[in-house]
Amino acid sequence: MCPSPQLLVIFAILSTVVNAQWLNYAPPGTPRTRDGKPDLTAPAPRTLDGKPDLSGVWMHELTPVAEVKRLFGTRFDAEIELAPPGMEIGTQHKYAFDILIDFKGSESPLKPETAQRLRERRPNPTSVCTGVGGFPRTGLLSEPIKIIQAPRMMVIFYEAGYLRRQIFADGRTLPKEFDLPQYMGYSAGRWESDTFVVETAGFNGKTTLDGMGRPVSEKMHVTERFRRRDFGHLDIEMTFNDPENYTRPFTIKIPHDLIPDNDIYEMFCNENERDGAHLKQ
Repeated sequence: MCPSPQLLVIFAILSTVVNAQWLNYAPPGTPRTRDGKPDLTAPAPRTLDGKPDLSGVWMHELTPVAEVKRLFGTRFDAEIELAPPGMEIGTQHKYAFDILIDFKGSESPLKPETAQRLRERRPNPTSVCTGVGGFPRTGLLSEPIKIIQAPRMMVIFYEAGYLRRQIFADGRTLPKEFDLPQYMGYSAGRWESDTFVVETAGFNGKTTLDGMGRPVSEKMHVTERFRRRDFGHLDIEMTFNDPENYTRPFTIKIPHDLIPDNDIYEMFCNENERDGAHLKQ
């Protein structure tokens, strides 16, 4: 069985990535157990203004191989054999493959005409270096994300694709119109008690939500809710509203675990990229 074009693109982009690590560096302020290990159940840290500090390197909940097989059948059997070290099936989240996997049959919010366009679309090998772009897909692959929180802004770095988002938290709201739509959109955040709520819009419609190619239109609006339960656990909820492609808003929830004493690495796809020419059209 041949690998799916979507997975070929992902593996081509990420085939030189290794797990990031700064050896022998223990960040100050990390609560630790008696044996010196990070105490992931300690209370969540707080900033000087009393808000939960979401900063850290985070990895989404993993979907193990057995669950991938249960959900997708034999669809990824070839990828289980071909995936490079560090990107084996089982190191991603199920929503990276299919963000609508939890919706069965008529429950799916995907419009019939959008589904028909997806069935008729042919893979585009020229997109090998942008195929991983966009969120949430970028943050659901085999690589972690890094959050840096400041009083008036939060920044999310994605190891996959070395992308980033800046989330303004200075009181501004999203404009009604965007002069220059972007791949990752424009984001503004606010605190509701201990939950950081982010509104994102202004997408350029050139990315997809998942490996199945679920589309993003320029009308997409995403609401995210970040809540750090304790030192080692972060809950992220995302609600997608795109009336052009979906019949109604839909929500996914993705628990994240802290990767303590660690960091992310940079990634550049175009350097020595030779895979696009070999992807089937």
